[in-house]
Amino acid sequence: MSKILIRGAKVLGGEPQDVLIEGETIAGVGTGLSAEGAEVVEAEGKVLLPGLVDLHTHLREPGREDSETVLTGTRAAASGGYTAVFAMANTFPVADTAGVVEQVWRLGREHGYCDVQPIGAVTVGLEGKKLAELGAMHESAAGVTVFSDDGKCVDDAVIMRRALEYVKAFGGVVAQHAQEPRLTEGAQMNEGVVSAELGLGGWPAVAEESIIARDVLLAEHVGSRVHICHLSTAGSVEIVRWAKSRGIDVTAEVTPHHLLLTDELVRSYNPVYKVNPPLRTERDVTALREALADGTIDIVATDHAPHPHEDKDCEWAAAAMGMVGLETALSVVQETMVDTGLLDWAGVADRMSYKPARIGRATGHGRPLEAGEPANLTLVDTAYRGPVNPAGFASRSRNTPYEGRELPGRVTHTWLRGKATLVDGKLA
Repeated sequence: MSKILIRGAKVLGGEPQDVLIEGETIAGVGTGLSAEGAEVVEAEGKVLLPGLVDLHTHLREPGREDSETVLTGTRAAASGGYTAVFAMANTFPVADTAGVVEQVWRLGREHGYCDVQPIGAVTVGLEGKKLAELGAMHESAAGVTVFSDDGKCVDDAVIMRRALEYVKAFGGVVAQHAQEPRLTEGAQMNEGVVSAELGLGGWPAVAEESIIARDVLLAEHVGSRVHICHLSTAGSVEIVRWAKSRGIDVTAEVTPHHLLLTDELVRSYNPVYKVNPPLRTERDVTALREALADGTIDIVATDHAPHPHEDKDCEWAAAAMGMVGLETALSVVQETMVDTGLLDWAGVADRMSYKPARIGRATGHGRPLEAGEPANLTLVDTAYRGPVNPAGFASRSRNTPYEGRELPGRVTHTWLRGKATLVDGKLA
């Protein structure tokens, strides 16, 4: 049985401790631990976290392997400190059957850089007209519990109600991409002062907020779980806060880019800043940070959306929407939440590991750093600061909004059930 001794790490940002891994399991946590024959990882000054869990990743396979594959996407995940990712359903073919979700699940198991849990489509072909095979996907080997038409909104209230009723039977959750399509026809960026000055079609906040308001009321009526994807406005925060005060079973996520970037960047007309939902205002960014800190927003999810060069390096109107995020997420969270004093590292573990694992029911992930628990771990050099260089990304795509920008923190090691997937910043 292999043994690894992580020596002197600040567990969850606290006092330095040693962590002993034996096989796939944490064997001990304490000071002065020793183990004959163990591989020693000197971790003085570094922070040890539970392996990160991303509830919102686009791996593109099957169908768009020019953007990403399960292999390259999970390598990017390991580089960013993730041990589990949930793969969105907008593939080609769409992951709306047991066969497709099992294909994605098996590819994740074969490659071994992190666990891959497929998300099933809510509707057939993401067309919003007919429920997909929710029960069959749940009962498949992939054991799907999260369903989403992400990239498209389930805008039909009757279909959304039926989906919530269906998943309630097995404790599943519908993850909604909140975008009223009739309010966003031709939209290119956030509706506001900047869109008016640039002459770009505006994407109003109410297009997001109206769907969230409807869906939390539907979830209350049905008694089911609803999760809000990539929440982006101050108004959305208030609706979720109100819903939680009523005891409605709603959870919400925010992306790293919505915690840091604003619509002012669109003045450059650089399509790297084109994303769905769009970058919002400084007021929205402030509200999102505060909501993540106080727990109104439950988790950080990357919405890792890789695109090939030709889909982003073109005029703004023709460019695809989306940004890669797995390899920079933790750094952005450190910049916006930890270094600003809004969250400590235990809070980061809660928002990026414990809660996403709980929402998605990722078995073995988001567990306490205690003896007997699976050794899914992430070691971070929080003192590091340097420029983002997409040329070094493990992802197949390079559409990052942070190229050349200095960010703090660097993941040095990732372990998946005791097996190193990243060592000294390099993929194992």
